[in-house]
Parts: sequence; structure tokens; C-alpha cells
Amino acid sequence: MLFLWSGMEVRSIVPVRALGVLVVAMGCAPHAAHRPEAVIQDTMSEHTNRLIHESSPYLLQHAHNPVDWYPWGEEAFAKARAENKLMLVSIGYSSCHWCHVMERESFENDSIAALMNERFVCIKVDREERPDVDQVYMSAVQLMTGRGGWPLNCFALADGRPVYGGTYFPPQQWAQVLTELQNTWQRDPKKVTEYASRLQQGIAQQSVVRPVEDVGELDNTILKDLLENWRPMFDNVHGGPDKAPKFPMPNNYAFLLRYAWLTDDAELKRHVQLTLDKMALGGINDQVGGGFARYSTDVLWKAPHFEKMLYDNAQLVSLYSQAYQAFKNPLYRTTVERTLAFIEREMTSPEGAFYSALDADTEGEEGRFYVWEKDELRDLLGTEFDLAAAYYNVDNAGLWEHGRYILLRRMADPEFAAEFGITEQELEQRIAAIDAILLDARNKRERPGLDDKSLTSWNALMVKGYCDAYEVFGNTAWRDRAVRSMDLLLTKCHRNTGGLWHLYKDGKASINGYLEDYCFTIEALLALYGITFEERWLSAARTLADHAIRHFHDPQSGTFHFTSDLDPALIARPTELHDNVIPASNSSMANALFQLGQLFDDERYLAISRNMLSTIAPRMTAYPTGHSNWAQLLLAETFPYQEIAITGPDALALRRQFAPHYLPNRLFLGCTTPSALPLLKDKTSPGSTIFVCVEKACQLPVTTVDAALKQIQ
Repeated sequence: MLFLWSGMEVRSIVPVRALGVLVVAMGCAPHAAHRPEAVIQDTMSEHTNRLIHESSPYLLQHAHNPVDWYPWGEEAFAKARAENKLMLVSIGYSSCHWCHVMERESFENDSIAALMNERFVCIKVDREERPDVDQVYMSAVQLMTGRGGWPLNCFALADGRPVYGGTYFPPQQWAQVLTELQNTWQRDPKKVTEYASRLQQGIAQQSVVRPVEDVGELDNTILKDLLENWRPMFDNVHGGPDKAPKFPMPNNYAFLLRYAWLTDDAELKRHVQLTLDKMALGGINDQVGGGFARYSTDVLWKAPHFEKMLYDNAQLVSLYSQAYQAFKNPLYRTTVERTLAFIEREMTSPEGAFYSALDADTEGEEGRFYVWEKDELRDLLGTEFDLAAAYYNVDNAGLWEHGRYILLRRMADPEFAAEFGITEQELEQRIAAIDAILLDARNKRERPGLDDKSLTSWNALMVKGYCDAYEVFGNTAWRDRAVRSMDLLLTKCHRNTGGLWHLYKDGKASINGYLEDYCFTIEALLALYGITFEERWLSAARTLADHAIRHFHDPQSGTFHFTSDLDPALIARPTELHDNVIPASNSSMANALFQLGQLFDDERYLAISRNMLSTIAPRMTAYPTGHSNWAQLLLAETFPYQEIAITGPDALALRRQFAPHYLPNRLFLGCTTPSALPLLKDKTSPGSTIFVCVEKACQLPVTTVDAALKQIQ
């Protein structure tokens, strides 16, 4: 069974009867706001529970509920065993609307809280801190109800085996579930235990990865079939998928861009451009302050769910940088610049770590921080209102709710300037002044809540984003930010055992790292090496890869578990295979090992990567959007993959000269002094030289980028 499509929070009602109790499965709604921090603070005076000692912003939001919440851990399990009680494992995250609705309706209700405290041991989990716990209990709820989402409420035995669950419950129904489930447990515990055993078997089956006995030779046929199944899902009017809500899905479009370029598919190129244009011009992109919201609630990319996630913006920086390299569209450059300005201004700690998310709502309303009233704009902008209103569609196109407007654009600057009768230079200057006024006014509003924890995996994605932006645009401040942030990660989140911590907050690192922390950090280190040619980054990447192989790799399936063998065991050990809004940790690791294998000429890395791809390849065509990052690896395996080695004193300067050229299937390596890397060994000379190699066979060395490009083409 697949996890939620595109990471989407599903809101649907599915009655299911199990153990004689009615469940309504209801996930976090795509178009909704969670309640503001100010409202939460108003309810904090009477009660304090164990969550007050946690660092997670989400857990701290529940620290003053009358529910006697426990954090995930042995203390809760021991209490459940000692008192022979079922446990409630309630999972959410800081910007989840329906999580906060259920908190307000049930978890802050004294009578319902008393029922919960009397009959259950109640555990609160931040899914971003503990994605492993979330995966296990999400699987259970999906098996029971056919749906999933957050809040995720799953009842379990004292040993952690789930027995019952759902997502959002209205308060009356929640009280009914609490009563009936407790009655069933007291009346017939054997029935509950037997059901838990069957459910555990189902969850375990979901985690089993069966290697393919004979996949045959990996070739382009799989990719052609994948695209044939995918194309009917394209929205060729508004870009993206042909349904709403629409998620950016950066790894989808990174693959489609690469494939279109390698096959010279003009139709596919147009679809990628259309999608990126519409996202950049739409309301999903904060036109005043930069940065993308998590998804659009409509097909037009107009009305976003206004929360901003670090992982989306990190990957979109990479995508738009590569797209600029391919298409030379100034809109893409501006999009990268404004997104990184937002990251620097609002999502970066003084130390150089990156925060996780900004909430969707303020003042009790979703998007209130980001939307505008027409009279407010007129008062702020004066004589510039007419230009701003035309540029940002303060008309029926931009009208949203309560007479307020989402700022969005219909066309790129050259077209608008011509239509408005001014030069592009004048337009740029006047819009910059307008944006400055609006940003200053907006900053005086109540700000969205900030989830200020820093996750190793998401930080690594952001480091890679900075690397990709520097590679294309050459802004040294972006390279320096990538270096500083990676140095911080490798210092603060590096364990004495050689592994990684998952979480960094308030100067303290905690929670043993998951596979996503390793694979994304390795890919970020490889990107840093590719723009600096500093081999310390490669050494760190190799060390992390070896650690991951020791503690996460499953020799039987050939894939990697999500959790380390050093972690306390859950009821199942999840394996993440399907790409989503973030690439699957297994597809990322397979890509990382492929690159490390090329750089170090290490057949062990290459064999693991190839075996993983062989296991997944037959499954890719049936679910194209869930395998796009795997498909990028298949491109590297089935199209000529250039290793571009640059040596000599001017190696970095020559590397920079490749910036204008989109080369979708390549790996850069280089040195200014002798190197032991196989493709660089014995290749240094007094001058600077470029070697273009494929499968370790190098063409004649050349001294200019133009000459190297001719060898590549």
C-alpha cells in the first residue's frame, strides 16, 4: 500500500468497523488554517504535563493540555504495562490544521481529557522528529481504514502493537471511541490482542521488499513506458498534474527536465516550462517576500495552503537553478534569488542552521499575513497603486476570501512592461520599490509561527540548494552559506560513533539519525565537492555512506531500512521506497552511492546502487510520480554519463565556465594539486586540462570549455 499521494493531507470520511467500534478517518485538510499561537497561549494557565520538558514546537503546543501527555519513550510503555492500559499514540506536526482543531475540541476539553487520562496512557509524537514512529502507525491506520492523514490517532497495546485508529475525530465521536474501545479491552482482551497480532503481520508485510529475480538489462524502455503512463496526467493548460490540490513535487520536474533534454522531447520541455512559469507567477509563490507555500489548493496555482516548508524551498531552488541553466528564462533567476532571500531573512538561525517551517495562519485566519485589502494597498502605495494592481492582479483574478487579494502575476516582466507601456528597467525599479513598501508593512503584522527546530535531512537539502544556485549563478555568498551550514551540520550533528543526529535545536543535537539524514547529507556533500573540488567533502560523504551501509542496509532485499540497527526496535522496521514531495531515502541513497562509486571507482557502492535500481525498476511504470528520483538514476545508468575531470591551477575557473551549459548527465571532479582519486590520478600538469570520460574511458585532453563541450555533444 502506498503512502499518501504527493504527501497530501487527505480529508475524507470513511466509516470502518473493527473490534465493534466506529472509526471516521479524516486527515488534515488541504485548504485550512491551524489555530494561532495566541489562542493556544490563552489556554495554558491551568495545566502542565510532561511535554513541557520537550523541545519540539508541536509538543510544546500541547504541554498545557489537561491530557496527561507523555512523550514517546519507555516511561509511557512502562506505565501502560504496569496499569494494563491501552496506549493512545497521537501524531501530528506544528502547522497541521486539523491537529489543532482536535486539540481545541477534545484535548483541551476537561471531561474528554479526564476520560483519556483515566482509561489510556496518552503519547504525543511530532512526526517530523519521529518519522519512523509516524510511518509505522500510519501504515496501521491505512490498513484499517484505507485512508491516512494528520492528526493520526492510533491505539496500541503496551508493547506498541496497534489495535485501532483513525485521524480526526469530532469530540462526541472521540468520546464514544474512548468508551467503547476501553469496554472492549476490559470485556475481551484476547480479541484485541489477536487483532493486534494480525495487524502487526500486515504492517510487517508492507515493510518487506522482495528483490526481483531476473530484471533483465536496464534500458530506456522502462523510461519510455513510464512517460507514456505519465503524460495523460499532465495539465497542459496550467502546468503540473491535472487535478487539485497541486504540489510542486520538485524531483518530478527535475527528472522530466533531464529526460526532455536527453531525448530532445520538445513537448516535454514545454510542459516543464509551463509548470515552472505558472508556479513562479502564481499565488503559491510569495510575490512580495519570496518563498513557496506547500501546495496550491486549486488547479491555477493561485490559492496556496500558506505554510512554508524548508524542504520545498530547498528543492525548488535546485530545480529553478537547473531550469535557468536549460532555458535561460530570467524569471527563473529571479525566483531563485527571491527564494534564497526569504530563506536568509526568515529561515536561517544566527549559527547558520535552517529552521523547519512557517505556519499558515495568523490572527485566527489562514494566510492573513500574506493577503491584502484593496484600500490597504491604495493607502500604502499611493500613485503606484495602479501599477501594482495591474502587475499583481488586484482584480477578480486575485480575489480570494473576505474581500482580500492574493498577489499573483499573469505574465513575465517583458510582456507586462510592453503591455503597460514602460521599459523593463523602469518596471524592475518601480516593482522593487513597491515590494519594499509592502514587505515593510507586512512585517508589522502578527507573524506566522516559526517551527525553529533544525532537521539534519532538511538542512542538507537546503545546502544542496545553495550549491546548485552557486553553480549556475556564481554568487559566492551562496557558496559560502553552503560551506558554513555544512560545517555546522558536521560539527553539531555528528555523533562520536561516526553517525549523525537527526535534530538540532537550542544548541543541542538529539535523536539518532534516520536514513534520510545520511542520504541527503551525502548528496549535499557531493554537491559541495562539485563546486569547490575540496576532497574533505568527499571523505565525509564516504564515511557517512559506510556508516549507513553498516547500520541500515538489508543484505536480503538489497535496500536500506529507514532506521538504524542501533535504535530501539519498533513493531516493524520501515523501508521508504516511493518518492514523494521529498525523494524516498532509498532512491536518494542509490543516487548517492552511484556518484560515490564513480568518484572512487568503488564497485561495492556501484553494485549496491545497481541492485537497488534493479529491484525497483519493474515497479516504476505503474506509479511514475512515485519513482521520479529513481528514474533519474536510471537516466544515469542508460544514457551516456560524462565524468568531467578538470585539473591544474585554473581548475575552479574552468569549472565556473561550464555554468551557462545545462548538462543533465554528468559528474564534475577536479583538483589544483595532485589527487589520489582514480580519474584524477596522474592527470595533473603545469597547465589546466579538461578530460571528458564515459565509463572510465577518457577522450583526448583539452584546454578549453568549448572544446570539452564538443566532446560531450
